[in-house]
Amino acid sequence: MKIEITSMMPPPADGMSRVDGRLKVTGAAKYSAEYNIKGVTYGVMVGSTIAKGSIKAIDTKAAEHAPGVLTVITYLNSPKVPGYQTENTAAKGMLKIFYDDKIYFNGQPIALVVADTYERALYAASLVKADYNKEQHQTELKSNLNNGVLPYSSKDYVRGQEDAYKSAPVKIEQEYILPTEVHNPMELHAIIARWDADDKITVWDKTQGIKSTQKSIAQAFKLPPDNVQVTAPFVGGAFGAALRTWPHEIAAVLAAKVVKRPVKLVLSRADMFTSVGYRPYTWQKIGIGATADGKLVGITHDATGQTSAYEDFTEGVVNISQLMYASPNVNTRYKIVSLNVNTPTPMRGPGEATGAYALESALDELSYELNIDPIDLRMRNYAQTDPLSGKPYSSKFLNDAYKLGADKIGWSERSQKPGSVTKDGWLVGYGMGAGMFGAYRSSATVTARMMADGTLILQTGVTDIGPGTGTAMVSIASEMMGIPGAKIRVDLGDSSLPPSPTQGGSQITATVGSAVYDACTELKDKFKQLNNGADSADYVGLLKQHNLPQLEVTTLSKNGPEMGKYASYSWSVHFIQVFVNPATGVVKVNKAVSVADAGHIVSPKTAASQIKGGSVMGIGMALMEEVVIDHRYGRLVNNNLADYHMPVHADIPQVEALFVNKPDPNLNPMGAKGMGEIATIGVAAAVANAVYNATGKRIREMPITPDKLI
Repeated sequence: MKIEITSMMPPPADGMSRVDGRLKVTGAAKYSAEYNIKGVTYGVMVGSTIAKGSIKAIDTKAAEHAPGVLTVITYLNSPKVPGYQTENTAAKGMLKIFYDDKIYFNGQPIALVVADTYERALYAASLVKADYNKEQHQTELKSNLNNGVLPYSSKDYVRGQEDAYKSAPVKIEQEYILPTEVHNPMELHAIIARWDADDKITVWDKTQGIKSTQKSIAQAFKLPPDNVQVTAPFVGGAFGAALRTWPHEIAAVLAAKVVKRPVKLVLSRADMFTSVGYRPYTWQKIGIGATADGKLVGITHDATGQTSAYEDFTEGVVNISQLMYASPNVNTRYKIVSLNVNTPTPMRGPGEATGAYALESALDELSYELNIDPIDLRMRNYAQTDPLSGKPYSSKFLNDAYKLGADKIGWSERSQKPGSVTKDGWLVGYGMGAGMFGAYRSSATVTARMMADGTLILQTGVTDIGPGTGTAMVSIASEMMGIPGAKIRVDLGDSSLPPSPTQGGSQITATVGSAVYDACTELKDKFKQLNNGADSADYVGLLKQHNLPQLEVTTLSKNGPEMGKYASYSWSVHFIQVFVNPATGVVKVNKAVSVADAGHIVSPKTAASQIKGGSVMGIGMALMEEVVIDHRYGRLVNNNLADYHMPVHADIPQVEALFVNKPDPNLNPMGAKGMGEIATIGVAAAVANAVYNATGKRIREMPITPDKLI
């Protein structure tokens, strides 16, 4: 299946509108659960009610005899997953669904009910009962910090002298806690699985990686990859939760095999909290010291994050302290603790967003100890070359970003004395935080096909999870070919198309955009050859002249060895103004300004949306989001959108998104760098720092709720 996205309108003055926008707002865009597949059945998962132990007995008889039920799958009757059988069963890894009787976390899937309607499946699922051999569980990181271990093949990092901050003239040492934060995109995770033959399957799936999902299912069921067709034309928000193939996807494929009919499995909102990962609860300790004039002497960054009992999840929490500032002495230590929880997963700005919260908060605390403006302190320790590798940057204009943001937020109105500025009875505070993330470019293949009617078709197997990938592709091709965006069609979200990387890690515009650029260049060269070596944009005339229905190229584009000479990052700085009610402790974000140094901005409107969305997520991290577990039972208390608080319109001001917009001359032909991650990295610290500036109260355990301020 080919998914067509066509630009319908001319670009406005501030940049091209989303080429898929009309489809989305009219409801014409189809998401993975919305396909009308002939003979489809419906699956509902049943979760464990204990956090650790094993299944003593499971009673499925009532469910099996309920109206419309086709099957109830458990570990007792599940077909074998071929890929599970070849793995080392003692090794840690992804949860093998319906593999054995072991229970690792509360909510772990123990059964799948399949029925002819969703309502019947939901009712029958409530009839499944299990008895357990219950064991003592551990779900709290705080009480298990001493059980932290180094992740496999990891080691501590030391540059210069270890713990050098301790001998600095001015120093701070503090602990910071970021609780579990859950992916809650608008679209629930969903899959429709249909076996087309004994060795051939089609899935309509919510995934960030068409090819990675194809590979995962092929490996699990020992199929040729080409026999697994994956379709994901539209993805309704995904911040990392759809980067991998989860157990519920394998369960749907299994169930379709059992009932010999397509199976649709849509996770409930409660399932989203225990089935598709989260930003892990992380404890951090920062020691940072400087000379009296603000030059950093040393940084020590310790972090411990949680993982599941069956799989080791790690992320680069402490890496940002190795990279962000020109400190001669830096040492970091990162550990993980295995708990009876489901496995975490990357979440927007994975690791770096967590680490920046601690680092940028600690630097703010140091600025008050030194009585130096927080921006000035950062500029005194501005890294001109990469502190980790010593390489020059492919580009860095973070100093411009500081100035742009400070001017826009009105930083000159900030007082260095906390709690000294009021307005209409509210305390007023300003805060800022910086961020960085690697600027990557991998390989992608694009087919560019010019049709006889002048329509340019671009095809590649990437997904668009919301940042506007299709729009960026149209924008690049329009400029390269000299044709309006309305004449360009993009086919994506289909595993049969030329391969592209998974949508993640802020690499798609740099990678797929480069492939579009190179394919258009090659296509223009082909037309030049048709025209006896002369350039011409009369593509329709040349095709007609040579009696050709179309002209196409398929181009592989990838990074070159020259990039090894550089360190490549995207940068951001976020400014926040808050009002705090001194009587109630209510925090209101009054103004937010985020500035990105992300090279040339290919698609200004969608780029601004990225930055604004990331700012909203960062404000949620700082003020609202927190998974609450009743540790007596290892059970989530607030696994719903009523009790798990996220920002709504009333919580968010008009976010100003600004761009340095200076091309990176080395990374790719457009000079563009990723910005999806840096949109969030540093925001939570900026909010926390603004709250301190307003109140004089330093809250080091997120979220900053009113009870912590009064």
